Amino acid sequence: MQAHTKRVKRFFATLLFSTLVWVIPNSPAADPADGGIQAYKNKNYQKALEIFKPLAEQGDARAQFYLGIMHDQGQGISQDYPTAAKWYRQAAEQGHSSAQSNLGFMYDKGDGISQDYAAARKWYRQAAEQGNPKAQYNLGVMYDNGEGVSQDYATAAEWYRQAAEQGNSNAQYNLGVMYDNGEGVSQDYAAARKWYRQAADQGHSKAQYNLGIMYGGGEGVPQDYTTAAKWYLQAAEQGHLKAQATLGAMYGNGEGVSRDYAEAVKWCRKAAEQGHSKAQYNLGLMYVNGVGVSQDYATAVKWYRKAAEQGNLKAQYNLGLMYDKGEGVPRDYAKAAKWYRQAAEQGHLKAQSNLGPINDSGVGVPQDYAQAAEQENSKTQSNLGPINDSGVGVPQDYAKAAEQGNANAQYNLGLRYLNGEGVPQDYATAVKWYRKAAEQGNPDAQSTLGLMYDNGLGVPQDYATAVKWYRQAAEQGLPSAQYNVGLMYLNGEGVARDYIEAHKWYNLAASGFPPGDDQKVARQNRDLAEQQMTPHQIEEAQKLAREWQSQPIK
Repeated sequence: MQAHTKRVKRFFATLLFSTLVWVIPNSPAADPADGGIQAYKNKNYQKALEIFKPLAEQGDARAQFYLGIMHDQGQGISQDYPTAAKWYRQAAEQGHSSAQSNLGFMYDKGDGISQDYAAARKWYRQAAEQGNPKAQYNLGVMYDNGEGVSQDYATAAEWYRQAAEQGNSNAQYNLGVMYDNGEGVSQDYAAARKWYRQAADQGHSKAQYNLGIMYGGGEGVPQDYTTAAKWYLQAAEQGHLKAQATLGAMYGNGEGVSRDYAEAVKWCRKAAEQGHSKAQYNLGLMYVNGVGVSQDYATAVKWYRKAAEQGNLKAQYNLGLMYDKGEGVPRDYAKAAKWYRQAAEQGHLKAQSNLGPINDSGVGVPQDYAQAAEQENSKTQSNLGPINDSGVGVPQDYAKAAEQGNANAQYNLGLRYLNGEGVPQDYATAVKWYRKAAEQGNPDAQSTLGLMYDNGLGVPQDYATAVKWYRQAAEQGLPSAQYNVGLMYLNGEGVARDYIEAHKWYNLAASGFPPGDDQKVARQNRDLAEQQMTPHQIEEAQKLAREWQSQPIK
């Protein structure tokens, strides 16, 4: 399952009125506005209005501020933004910092008055210089985004810091991101973690999610999947989409938590229903394999489709596979070709491979031998043998192309000698052509050459050389080669027995194989290796697999 994702950017939204917790300044007990404030706190808005109105008209700044709030929120009176702005302005001009902050917000958002970033900045600054944390935060956002000012990360960071030090969780989170990314400040993971933690402890879901990423990736802290899962859970329970998707994958993979497919399904479903494509893909995968849910190909197709329509290439490939096999949907080669093609255009090798036979046969799509021949993946080329024999649409002579150095032709010629197709069966000659193709980087030839050494076909049996060729194909992402590398490490053949490496390669193979028997066997062998490993070794193997997946295919 796909797990960790790239850290999200800063939270740029200014504080919305609908969720704003207003700063109610304390005042001496004798202040005549106190009675109105008490009535307001008790939600006796009519009484509060009766007290505030005459005081506001007499110039009482606190009464003016509260009248602004009540008109702004429609509390005890119809919502009226222009009137709210009027009362905020009167209080703001007397130096009332919360009124200045709120008036700045109205200019920032254009609520009740024309949007005016310069005026917003003016009022935010006046409030910020009096220490108002919301104004400090919102002023930081303006500098961060370059709204009404030249973008200036250093100035943004300074205003965030002033607000953060007063406990503003949004400012703490944004300051953490700036330290995380080295924007406006020197990159400092320890400082990022500090500010994320302060925001997270106040329930800030984005900060909780980013803490999860830091612990999961070992950034500024020792890698700790258990702690990562803890923070992901807190964010997920607040509805954080990426945290839910990541937590689902962690339960599916047993990272930082005990493997629990029911929990994996639960969290993937929550994220999938909100449109997260990787969660939709993972949920489809679980329905195909009957993991955590009853096997249901039709439901798998539903989730694959949702992810595929968002451009998820693995979902596109698997959806093509479902149409190709008629699993969960009526068999439809045209639709299979459509989804294979979309995945292939994003570089999915197996999708490119599966397009070849469809274009070759012309079932469900116009027959197109040339297009089949143009598929770059060597598996597709291997399906062109019958076409090459007949000379329809492509050159007839494998041998000629092989002699000219064409790696795909060399691989296919080796295949013919291996199977005795059109030529006498000859393992040694098969090895010769596989080697030529393998040395040019053809992964199928590398993998098959590994098999020849593994089984002593056409060459003396040599496990070390078998591992060498399996590994080269495995590093190019070939699941069958990854499986065989895992097997060699599990058995200690050609390499020292190493359960961590075995687990890593079986995990990668299981991720690469399409749903079916090969995938199940890879998972079974991975679990077999796991039985010989400590929790720390399992975490290390999972880490190595993730690191491999994050690198470009060699």
